[in-house]
Amino acid sequence: MNIAYRFRIYPTEEQKILLGKTFGCCRFLYNQMLNDKIQEYEKTKKMLKNTPAMYKREYPFLKEVDSLALANVQLHLEKAYKNFFRDPKIGFPKFKSKHHSRNSYTTNVVNGNILVESKRIRLPKLKWIAMKKHREPAKGLRLKSVTVSMEPSGKYFASLLYEGGDSCENQAAEPDYSTAKILGIDYAMQGGMAVFSEEIEMEEAGFFRKNEKRLVREQRKLSRCVRGSHNYELQKKKVARCHEKIRNQRRDYLHKLS
Repeated sequence: MNIAYRFRIYPTEEQKILLGKTFGCCRFLYNQMLNDKIQEYEKTKKMLKNTPAMYKREYPFLKEVDSLALANVQLHLEKAYKNFFRDPKIGFPKFKSKHHSRNSYTTNVVNGNILVESKRIRLPKLKWIAMKKHREPAKGLRLKSVTVSMEPSGKYFASLLYEGGDSCENQAAEPDYSTAKILGIDYAMQGGMAVFSEEIEMEEAGFFRKNEKRLVREQRKLSRCVRGSHNYELQKKKVARCHEKIRNQRRDYLHKLS
């Protein structure tokens, strides 16, 4: 059993530049490998087995980033490619866009290359990065991989994936329902998200409507900015923060309700 912990990280300006390069190299490599697979299949009707090492000689900038991140790009593409041929309903892998794709990459733990402390984390090529570790992982877990991502609002996060140990296996054991209290839940077309068999106090949702005026104001400012300018990028992050606030409010509400 695997369990993930997501913490916010605070990279320096130099580390942000390297993170941007890593995001770009992963996206570039994914598109190149997918394009070569498509061309090879159209010619020979066979699946091309390409690796990141095949592209580093032609594109030397790939050597500047974490090699394990590029290796995970290959694994993700191979899995998506094989899943399509196994079940075409899944859909063929799509090329990643610079403006619409999620900025993230995954690196694995090899020979102690990743270290986690109370207020910082060490990642390959990036060294130590400040991190807000708001909770401690359960005992008996072993760190497996780390996924670094950047939100549209400009915030950076690290998702630490741990392999479950004995503690998780004990938690996964079948619980005793003999003394359990049963609660009925049904979908509600009107008057809320759900109806319960018992009276439960529910806060009024509608977080989008509550933040709609501010969101409209920020989007109107964005529409007046020149696309690609410095002010446009700053205002774009403000709009993203508005959407992020609404998303966090919904997530917090559902977590407290459950």
